[in-house]
Amino acid sequence: MKTIIDVNAHLHTPYSFSAFSGVDQALDMAASEGVKVVGINDFYSTDGYHAWNDGCTSRHLCPIFGIEFISLNSEDQAAGLRVNDPNNPGRTYISGKGLSYPVILRGEAAAMLSKVKAESNSQVEKMCSKLNAHLDALKAGFNLDFIKIVKELTKGSVRERHLAKALRLAVEARFKDGAKRLAFYEQAFGGIPMKSPLDNAAAVENEIRSRLLKAGGAAFVPEDPKAFLPMETVCGIIKAAGGIPTYPFLADNAKGEFTDFEGDLQKAADTLKKRGITSAEFITTRNTTKVLEEYSDYLVDEGFTVTFGSEHNTPAMEPVKLRTSDHPEGLSEKLRRTNFLGACKVVAHQAGKDSADAGEEIIMKKTNI
Repeated sequence: MKTIIDVNAHLHTPYSFSAFSGVDQALDMAASEGVKVVGINDFYSTDGYHAWNDGCTSRHLCPIFGIEFISLNSEDQAAGLRVNDPNNPGRTYISGKGLSYPVILRGEAAAMLSKVKAESNSQVEKMCSKLNAHLDALKAGFNLDFIKIVKELTKGSVRERHLAKALRLAVEARFKDGAKRLAFYEQAFGGIPMKSPLDNAAAVENEIRSRLLKAGGAAFVPEDPKAFLPMETVCGIIKAAGGIPTYPFLADNAKGEFTDFEGDLQKAADTLKKRGITSAEFITTRNTTKVLEEYSDYLVDEGFTVTFGSEHNTPAMEPVKLRTSDHPEGLSEKLRRTNFLGACKVVAHQAGKDSADAGEEIIMKKTNI
């Protein structure tokens, strides 16, 4: 590699849910922070690809086209094995990297993607109805309009985070006085006071989601199994779209813990390869530099393509330039190199090439470096 270029290969946009107000804000931040290779990675959606591609072109950035699914592995579920969802055995997040652009997905694969997206939206609509019933029981004097939420807060994909945002906005419109807002939230949370400062919108929305929309909350609706395709099916859709099935590792959490699946790295790597997955990614702010270097080095040695990203799929705005949990100024040079090498491989695949060198050449040309 002639030089190492900063990469963020996993960014959500408002086409699913995002801290960003739009594609332009995400790409403006990337450009200003010197991140030259950027990957869009929305849940169940390729709808943002056109805007992403054009925005990257105008800013001399190199795009990576990705997608994300929540799948189910019945074997792991039956074994009670926590994979990369620490609370639900068998439930497995899978990303696709380097999908074709323009999008080539059609036929049965396109129909399955459309169906799972519709099932996900339907689950949130049921949650909205249950939240409105809770508001009625509280005699709140207002409800949430699901159609309006879809129209004004989304680009077609509705997540429970949109409901949390809609409720925060409705409470702010209804109660101008801060004390009255706090009183309402305490009542809505069953007598539990709001802990977040009211001027911290992201924290308020996170608390709404935790108290009302998650398991045990007044508006919780269990997800229909139909919303989760089998892992093999998800990998098939990704391949049909021209992409590389990619396993998102959680690795160490804030307590230094690992899931059942990921605790034994050799076993995890062997199992992924048996399942036809030889690409992995990490959301770097979750991990310490030591663990991230250990895991990514091991996987590269095992033949995996490894990339890193930040997600940005919560209300909290963070830098686009990557960092680890214990290294806020940025990634180590070793991690930057690993990330760039992985990006070169993905970009090459995306262009129908078969070498990291070809990917590097494409990146250099697109970014004018």
